[in-house]
Amino acid sequence: MDWFSDFFRNISDNYGHFFSWSDIAGTLSDPVSWGIIGSLILLEGLLSADNALVLAVMVKHLPKEQQKKALFYGILGAYLFRFLAIGLGTFLIKFTLVKVLGALYLFYIAYKGLFKGSGGEEHTENKGTSFWRTVLMVELMDIAFSIDSVVAAFGLSDKVWVLFLGGILGVLMMRGVAQLFLKLIARFPELEQTAFLLIAIIAGKMLAGAFGYEMSHVVFFTILIAVFVGTILYSTGKKKREASRKA
Repeated sequence: MDWFSDFFRNISDNYGHFFSWSDIAGTLSDPVSWGIIGSLILLEGLLSADNALVLAVMVKHLPKEQQKKALFYGILGAYLFRFLAIGLGTFLIKFTLVKVLGALYLFYIAYKGLFKGSGGEEHTENKGTSFWRTVLMVELMDIAFSIDSVVAAFGLSDKVWVLFLGGILGVLMMRGVAQLFLKLIARFPELEQTAFLLIAIIAGKMLAGAFGYEMSHVVFFTILIAVFVGTILYSTGKKKREASRKA
């Protein structure tokens, strides 16, 4: 039973990082940590902009005041899920097999997004559904939306406050400025594919880490910026070429 007690001791130590002031201060004062947090926010925004609209449709049948409450409870559920997943995941991600499985899952998500299409989300209306049942459905949908981004986050960092802040701000980004990301994607449609390309890069980073090679933060951020800016330049050039052909 030693392994059992060691497991729970390690898990409790991991959750202890959430309440460590030195960990919080270290995260807030580290530029690299903020770079990773920014990457997580960007990725969450690109992947989840349309998800916010799905949630809006799910609560549309409720009175206005209850709509806000249902979405607020959904945010609390998303935060609780991230708290539980990050505390457990930062322990499990130390194992090579878990890293490999996580990387393979991300490669699958990237492949599905790049070559099979994202499949679209179900815009389901819950007409006649009670308030608390609607809240439960919003909670479950939030968790479903969170899984991919949480797994991708483990490919970037194993620090609980980096992952948690990235998740918190990412969820707020999804809810608060979903329209901004939708407009950005409408203006540069290729950005939607870029999000899945970034997931593939993160998967490669995680897989390399499983076998002892750690990609430096400078290299990763350079690739991230190059892919993002390159996509915008490519999309702009493509539009100009199409406009000149029509002229």
